[in-house]
Amino acid sequence: MAATAGYGVVPIEQVRPMDGLALFEAMREGRLPAPPISRALGMSLEEVELGRVVFGYRPVFDHYNPLGTVHGGIAATLLDSVMGCCIHTTLKAGTGYTTVEIKINYVRAMTDKTGPVRAEGKIINVGSRIATSEGRLTDASGKLLAHGTTTCLVFPI
Repeated sequence: MAATAGYGVVPIEQVRPMDGLALFEAMREGRLPAPPISRALGMSLEEVELGRVVFGYRPVFDHYNPLGTVHGGIAATLLDSVMGCCIHTTLKAGTGYTTVEIKINYVRAMTDKTGPVRAEGKIINVGSRIATSEGRLTDASGKLLAHGTTTCLVFPI
């Protein structure tokens, strides 16, 4: 993610005429700001193409739960984000979406020693009202940390 645009919320008037892929390409190139959640969690948009996105994240101690590992909600948020965003890349201008349901399976715990991780979302199916996708969270060596699926409602904005 280029640092030129920083973090912020793009006004809906600016988003409405853009298709989803153009929106994410503009964020990745730094022409539009990354959403504030990116700064809060330290995640970055690394790759984007039609129907696929990749976010990077480095687990940190500040995200630990009482058991001494990164809270599962971080993995869920990363997966929810990439699974929704890969759907968004396929949407035409004037179209939005919202998550209806997510299912996450945790395979391995993350700690601040895990190193950089990669969250990848890929389309399963995009219809006129319902879209589904899948996500995988892996460490730098490709070991699976968590995976999931989502169903999203697609609607005009």
